[in-house]
This record gives sequence, structure tokens and C-alpha cells, in this order.
Amino acid sequence: MRSFWSVVVAGVVMSASPLATAQYPVKPIRLVVPNPPGGATDTVARIFAPALGKRLGQPLVVENRAGSNGNIAIELVARAAADGYTLVLAADAQIVIGPHIYPALPVDTLRDLVPIASIATTFMMLSVNPALPARTLPEFVEYARRANPPIAYASIGSGSQHHLTMELFKQRAGIDMLHIPYKGGGPATVAILAGDVAVMFGGNSTAGHIKSGKLRGLAVASPRRSRAHPDLPTLGEHYPGLEATTWLALFAPAGTPDALLARLRDDIAEVLKDAETRERFAGAGGMEPFATTPRGIRRAHQERSHEVRGDCEGCGGEG
Repeated sequence: MRSFWSVVVAGVVMSASPLATAQYPVKPIRLVVPNPPGGATDTVARIFAPALGKRLGQPLVVENRAGSNGNIAIELVARAAADGYTLVLAADAQIVIGPHIYPALPVDTLRDLVPIASIATTFMMLSVNPALPARTLPEFVEYARRANPPIAYASIGSGSQHHLTMELFKQRAGIDMLHIPYKGGGPATVAILAGDVAVMFGGNSTAGHIKSGKLRGLAVASPRRSRAHPDLPTLGEHYPGLEATTWLALFAPAGTPDALLARLRDDIAEVLKDAETRERFAGAGGMEPFATTPRGIRRAHQERSHEVRGDCEGCGGEG
């Protein structure tokens, strides 16, 4: 973990070659998203890619490459030419947690990718299909304890924050549930709406359905109550210390010239200051821009309230 953040901080302060910066980019940039459409990563890409492309003078072409909890997309980008024209938008779990869940990965996320900048943070909400009789978090815990066979829950993939947060919640609440991994927030949300699973932790893919009443929100996993869903308690109100937030960041293949990384960082910082971009993030289920600075990265490292700790049974396998 320390080596990852050291690379981030070191990368942020790199100086850029004016000539290389002026020449880049001269063609469209491929932005790989490790999840299918409908989830937080895809939504963030669709919000910031057009704005960043406008500043760069070349479009960012979003390409969804789902599978194996992001490992397929990460390997694709790690093996791409280190010329600034193939990037990946990845979640913290895919970079930091994935290597521990999938020990046979063909690439090393901390060695074969270089961080460019963080883009956004988001929080998760625990929601259930309205067919369940439980209307509050304590009622759900009691219902799950009595369920025989155990009820099924969805995640966006094995080893994801959504998966591990639910496993920690199960441990704290003393309940058992069956894990059903999907290839992203969109497919998982479709499953809970259809009643194929009863419950899930979700972000922006579930936020609108909670607002409309198609799903019933029970709690938020953030440190404090959501402004968008102020009636929902935090997990910590019932289980002190249990919380999980997620960051999303842009990465390039290792060896990408420092001048190109610096150019991208500068333009990303300006995009994240833009009022329209910030408004679109807020309207997409409680996302917030998360601009990288050396001081901010150190603070984020120290305050990793979202980091999943402890053992997790059955966390392996593909999502």
C-alpha cells in the first residue's frame, strides 16, 4: 500500500517537458472502463471524459471491458503502449484489494500501472427489493437471521468493495447470506429489481431506484448521512466503525512519459473545478469530485475509512 501512494505523490510533483506537453495529444485517447454500463465507474467516465477531451483537444473514447472484477481491463491497459493514448479508470478495490483476492494475476497493479489522478469518491447504500417485509436496518437483520435458506445478495464482483463491505456487515450483524457476484453495478441492480437477489450494496446504480421507491434503502455506508438521502441512517449508527467509501482514479501503463502525465493532471484538476461537472457528479447518486494533490493524497491515505480490513471467507473467484 505504501509503495502505491508513494508513486502517486511522486508522480504529482513531476515536472513536464514543454515540447512533449504541447504535442500531446494528437489523436483520440482510449479510456477503458473495467465495468459494464450503469455502474459508478462507467457513470464517472461518461461525465468527465467529454469535459477532459474538450480541454485536451481530442476526444476520450470510453470502452467498457468488464470481467473478473476489472482484471481483464487492467491487464489490457498495463500491456498497452506507454504513450498516453490508453488509460483505465479504476476503483480502489481493483488496484489495492484485487491483487490479494486474485494472487495469480498476470500483472502487478502497483508496478505495471502509474497513477495519473484521482477523479471522484462515492459511497454505497444498502438497499433491498421492496418485496421483503423489512423496512429498517434492524428489521432486515432480524429477517436475515431467520431466513432458511439464507437470502441472496448481489455484488459488482468478487473482491469488490461492495462484496467485502457486505461480508463485514454480515460478521458484525451475525447473519448469513449467499453471495451472487455480477459483472458490475448495472447488472447487479437489474438483478435486485427483478427479485433475483434480495439485497445489495450499491452506489449511483441504485440511487435513482431508491428515490423512486423501486428499491427500499436501509442505510448508507458513508461516515455521515447523505444529503441526497437524509432519512437513511449510516451503518455506523448501528455498528460503530463500520463504513466504506470508494475512490476512482485514472491510471496509465507504467513508463508513460512524465510530461504527458503532468499534462493530464493539470487538465483533470481544471475539469474537477468546473461547476457543471461537479453538479453532474452530485446528481449521479452522491458522487463528489476528488482532485489529487500531494497533501490530499497523504490525507486520503491516513483517513482510508473505506479500506476493508479483516478476513473474508469465500472472497475469491471471478465476478
